[in-house]
Amino acid sequence: MSQRFLVTPAGGGVENPDPEAAPESPRVDALPILHYGREPSRYGDGQSRESSPNGDMERESFFEGKNMALFEEEMDSNPMVSSLLNKLANYTNLSQGVVEHEEAEDSRRREVKNPGMGTFIGVYLPCLQNILGVILFLRLTWIVGVAGVLESFLIVFMCCTCTMLTAISMSAIATNGVVPAGGSYYMISRALGPEFGGAVGLCFYLGTTFAGAMYILGTIEIFLTYISPGASIIHAQSPDDEAVAMLHNMRVYGTCTLALMAMVVFVGVKYVNKLALVFLACVVLSILAIYAGVIKTAFDPPDIPVCLLGNRTLSRRNFDVCAKVLTTNNGTVTTALWGLFCNNSMPSAICDEYFAQNNLTEIQGIPGVASGVFLDNLWSVYTDKGVFVEKQGTPSVAVPEESRSSKLPYVFTDIMTYFTMLVGIYFPSVTGIMAGSNRSGDLRDAQKSIPTGTIMAIVTTSFIYLSCIMLFGACIEGVILRDKFGEALQGNLVIGMLAWPSPWVIVIGSFFSTCGAGLQSLTGAPRLLQAIARDGIIPFLQVFGHGKANGEPTWALLLTALICEIGILIASLDSVAPILSMFFLMCYMFVNLACAVQTLLRTPNWRPRFRYYHWTLSFLGMSLCLALMFICSWYYALFAMLIAGCIYKYIEYRGAEKEWGDGIRGLSLNAARYALLRVEHGTPHTKNWRPQVLVMLNLDSEQCVKHPRLLSFTTQLKAGKGLTIVGSVLEGTYLDKHVEAQQAEENIRSLMGVEKTKGFCQLVVSSNLRDGMSHLIQSAGLGGMKHNTVLMAWPESWKEEDNPFSWKNFVDTVRDTTAAQQALLVAKNVDLFPQNQERFSDGHIDVWWIVHDGGLLMLLPFLLRQHKVWRKCRMRIFTVAQVDDNSIQMKKDLQTFLYHLRISAEVEVVEMVENDISAFTYEKTLVMEQRSQMLKQMQLSKTEREREAQLIHDRNTASHSVVATRTRAPSTPDKVQMTWTKEKLIAEKLKNKEANMSGFKDLFSLKPEWGNLNQSNVRRMHTAVKLNGVVLNKSQDAQLVLLNMPGPPKNRQGDENYMEFLEVLTEGLNRVLLVRGSGREVITIYS
Repeated sequence: MSQRFLVTPAGGGVENPDPEAAPESPRVDALPILHYGREPSRYGDGQSRESSPNGDMERESFFEGKNMALFEEEMDSNPMVSSLLNKLANYTNLSQGVVEHEEAEDSRRREVKNPGMGTFIGVYLPCLQNILGVILFLRLTWIVGVAGVLESFLIVFMCCTCTMLTAISMSAIATNGVVPAGGSYYMISRALGPEFGGAVGLCFYLGTTFAGAMYILGTIEIFLTYISPGASIIHAQSPDDEAVAMLHNMRVYGTCTLALMAMVVFVGVKYVNKLALVFLACVVLSILAIYAGVIKTAFDPPDIPVCLLGNRTLSRRNFDVCAKVLTTNNGTVTTALWGLFCNNSMPSAICDEYFAQNNLTEIQGIPGVASGVFLDNLWSVYTDKGVFVEKQGTPSVAVPEESRSSKLPYVFTDIMTYFTMLVGIYFPSVTGIMAGSNRSGDLRDAQKSIPTGTIMAIVTTSFIYLSCIMLFGACIEGVILRDKFGEALQGNLVIGMLAWPSPWVIVIGSFFSTCGAGLQSLTGAPRLLQAIARDGIIPFLQVFGHGKANGEPTWALLLTALICEIGILIASLDSVAPILSMFFLMCYMFVNLACAVQTLLRTPNWRPRFRYYHWTLSFLGMSLCLALMFICSWYYALFAMLIAGCIYKYIEYRGAEKEWGDGIRGLSLNAARYALLRVEHGTPHTKNWRPQVLVMLNLDSEQCVKHPRLLSFTTQLKAGKGLTIVGSVLEGTYLDKHVEAQQAEENIRSLMGVEKTKGFCQLVVSSNLRDGMSHLIQSAGLGGMKHNTVLMAWPESWKEEDNPFSWKNFVDTVRDTTAAQQALLVAKNVDLFPQNQERFSDGHIDVWWIVHDGGLLMLLPFLLRQHKVWRKCRMRIFTVAQVDDNSIQMKKDLQTFLYHLRISAEVEVVEMVENDISAFTYEKTLVMEQRSQMLKQMQLSKTEREREAQLIHDRNTASHSVVATRTRAPSTPDKVQMTWTKEKLIAEKLKNKEANMSGFKDLFSLKPEWGNLNQSNVRRMHTAVKLNGVVLNKSQDAQLVLLNMPGPPKNRQGDENYMEFLEVLTEGLNRVLLVRGSGREVITIYS
């Protein structure tokens, strides 16, 4: 039975003594959140501290002389110990559903505080009632007869050992804190997490529901077979149809009984619980009657004759005298038995051949303890369906063609029997060990009562079952044990014939016992489903969390009745029992797993009061549960595991995320720690290298991400594999910015969810952006799980005057990645990059391989093309040949290299002609150096800086117009050549030499200040202009261009020039990814 807590927050004024007038407090199924406040305390002076309007003044006076002034500023969030203890002492434990219903109808119970139940009434007797049930009365004798005493003992011992080990694990979990609503579901979910908890909780719910169906079928079987056989609605047309007609009657009566029980549970659930003692008394009296009957057989065995024809048992429903003929004064007359085997009642009639050649004998069905039948019942007698029930060792005359017609009064087996099937049928008789933990809220001391009561109940029931097996085998004849429905006893219950003083004690007792167990199942299962629904971990079940105003789970009861009807339509007790065995075994298996995981992890919160447990016992119990599942029925076991697996995956993907401090999370942390320690030392092999990316995001003033497409590109590059760390930097101090930092982190995580970026978020608050980015590059990651690649966006605003130092942060970040031996990816025009929903139907990914720095340029397009966005793009690789290179051989070598790398791509070698440095290049260099000079004079006032910038801009515009009118410098390179010959090479060199000499003279005469330019900057600018022209010529229409990123200058004075070079290099391209390798090989041709 489930419980809840009512936590009444302290408020101003006097507490309302009338509970009816008090507003309803919010009820939660998990542990309550304590709302602390100053209220009259048993440990304080009895004065309410916050009910006064002058709270601050009273608080100051309160702390004066109390030696608590040091903590007065924290009292609003951290209460005094006396207040905390007072809160804990005033908890109100309400069990869910039943007690609420009773309180709604009887307000006097609110005034009288229930002192709580002890171990015997609260745990021991409910467990006893739930464990002893229908299987004991209807199937245990049959199991002993079929499996024999030895194998039956083994079956019962295995099942009882399983439940005992589970009870030990359950006791440890139940005493590790308060167990509120849901019982076993609560224990498993809080120990193993919402996924396992939801899956196993639903399995336990289905098991409890099918148990209700089994008990109802047992009730109907007792009624139709032993109490009132004439009450059948559907009658068999022939003896062959009797079994089918019986199943139809079970369905009709079972459905009506289910509807009646559901109405009882819906209308008056409190009467079900009040009648529980009556049902328990029926069980106890029945068991006492069995033991009394066994004792009586020792000195006065009952006279219960059983008729055998040869060695075959006869059904005694249609005859009284076990003889073929009777001798009377008038002569010999045939009996009713003769008429069943012969075609008429005359002595000369034609009779069944087996009947004619074998004699009739009568034996005692219950010869007694001292008879010695124990040895005869020691071994198993497994048979197929429809086989005669025969007495072993009795002589009989075989006939050539045996008649198996059901018209003859033989006792036949109704199902095929084997060891594993009997395990599945028997196991439900040992379930019910959770009854005590489900009622923890009604117990005076749950931490003590649950382990003691549950284990004592299991010991008691195990003794009853094991002793009954021995006593049944010692008292009852084997053919009677194997006669499932007592046909040889004129349709009487076998175990009832053994009981004293009357068989009706067992019949009536078992009838009310099974009826009560069915009501208990229909009462408990909806509340279990309600507890799962109210946890909110399975969205589509939330409707079943609602009910009537007094807490009754109306919708959950309706669903339970519908599922229970499925079991009733199966109509066979022997078919329903293995189904619920699966669900209960799975639940018990995960209880053992939960205890083993918690014990092995040594979680600090794992402090059970129950000390007699060990992880080996839990592991043994878990293994035994799993073995019993497959022993009972391997296909049922797989089906149950499939259901649990589907629920697990559904909760994982669609369910609400809950943080319950569960053991699976702890297990994951332990596994992560172990894996991190394994990969701590040594760099990964080239074959295992993949980009572990640190994504550097920029935030705006609202703490939102400026370039969300950067995360889209990360998702496309990573596809959920490897490590992704999304980092950002907030400028300021942590004490001042911790709220903004939390908001920024939430925004980043939200965007990561939208963009489906699987990774971690790490945000740093630093005094300046430069140091923060450096800290991220140095410290992001843990152990071997550190990033090896940094991805960032190109600072588009680096030229803006209000942000003059963004280029410096960028260049320093490039230097940091080089120093840390990490690769760097810079996305230019990142806002033009595709989103995850876009698809390129055609196009190219162009790689410009200018220098080799580890092969990252080759690897990145391959990784991108694994994603749906880039999958249809073709890869092209361009490399640049100098004048002295053999471009034809270069192309062949590159194609061979790509073939060994298993990368498909088009290859093209571009030859760059050495020509003169254009006037455009000089002009670009001049503008760059003048801007650099301007930036060095930042100490000028803002007005002077603006005037200086305007003068430089005007002068540059004028000089550029002069160049445009006097010289037409080529902005694109000469036509590229694809092959070189020796003659062409010499001619080209002479041509370039003459052109250079004349070009220099013309240019320097045009603008004398060009001669004062730094020639190193001129050469770099020349390279950037030439490369940009070549790339534009070949890749202007490409979907993405990957370029080698040149390193920053060693002399820090030229950092601003470096930015200009990169700007010129990528000018005119839509999407560019600048790539700078880490210096190590990241791709290999070897397997």
